[in-house]
Amino acid sequence: MKAVVQRTKRVALSVDGALVSEIEKGFAVYFGVAKGDGEDKADYLAKKVSALRVFEDENGKMNLSLKEVGGEILLISQFTLLADLSHGNRPGFSEAEEPLKAKELYEYFGKKLEEYGVIVKYGVFGADMKIEQFNDGPVTLIYEI
Repeated sequence: MKAVVQRTKRVALSVDGALVSEIEKGFAVYFGVAKGDGEDKADYLAKKVSALRVFEDENGKMNLSLKEVGGEILLISQFTLLADLSHGNRPGFSEAEEPLKAKELYEYFGKKLEEYGVIVKYGVFGADMKIEQFNDGPVTLIYEI
């Protein structure tokens, strides 16, 4: 399981030209499920991401969490995070979980984040999404579990 967490000022996600989700301050979380991943990994990851302290406090230190600054998450499924780039020039995706199971874990992960008190907005699993993102920092962190 992999998650790329980017601190953002604004993220807007569209499908077929129609706005689906958008957030102001918060995280864009790109989420990929590997074969064999289960709810235990999603539980751990939700706990970590929801408590991540990367927003600046009054002293300019990255010390505040998403909830403390009133931020939200835009959760974006992205199987390409599981790409194997070790051979040739075309990525292989044999390590990515099959779509039905991956979608279940994507939705489960989002619900777990919500259980930690985080507002979560969603992309469209498996869709050709267009994402406009205004990063803050930039701050990009990668979880691989």
